[in-house]
Amino acid sequence: MSALEGPSVRLRPLVPGDYPTLFAWYNDPEVVAPYDRFAVDTLDSFVHSVETAPGNPASLAPRFVVERRDAPGPIGFVGHYLAHPVLEYVDVWYVLGDRGARGRGYGREAVGLLVDHLYATTSVERIGATCDVENVPSSRLVEGLGFRREGTLRGALFHHGRWHDVLVYGITRSEWKGRARPA
Repeated sequence: MSALEGPSVRLRPLVPGDYPTLFAWYNDPEVVAPYDRFAVDTLDSFVHSVETAPGNPASLAPRFVVERRDAPGPIGFVGHYLAHPVLEYVDVWYVLGDRGARGRGYGREAVGLLVDHLYATTSVERIGATCDVENVPSSRLVEGLGFRREGTLRGALFHHGRWHDVLVYGITRSEWKGRARPA
């Protein structure tokens, strides 16, 4: 799989040299846990999930490293997974582990590249995303890409000792193709 290039970021396949950084972010409660459940993983199981992800459409493992084009090196990672055993759609997810890279549009560009890639390489008609109702930056990211808020799953995610509501977003192939793109 080759790299996906945008104006500011590049998505590239993970290489073994990325594993320690991504594993550290994956296991940092300040990176992953504010709006999601958190469980410490082992490096071996993390590597196994990353290396078997290409053959497993339901894998929650990172699929691409996000890096700035002007300064190579990971600033985050993105993934996608078959979200339902019967319904035919894919959900995308994203993490910017480098706190200094947040709020600069890199996440939005990275997710846009991923959605472009998924529509170019699969026959999926709908791509979705979910986020904790309290995760305003994530909501803004997908809404800024043209995803529509489709509903709320009440009490769908348990983390930090309580149940949280989850926002459901989606965009169809024709909506993605017809959306206004940044200049």
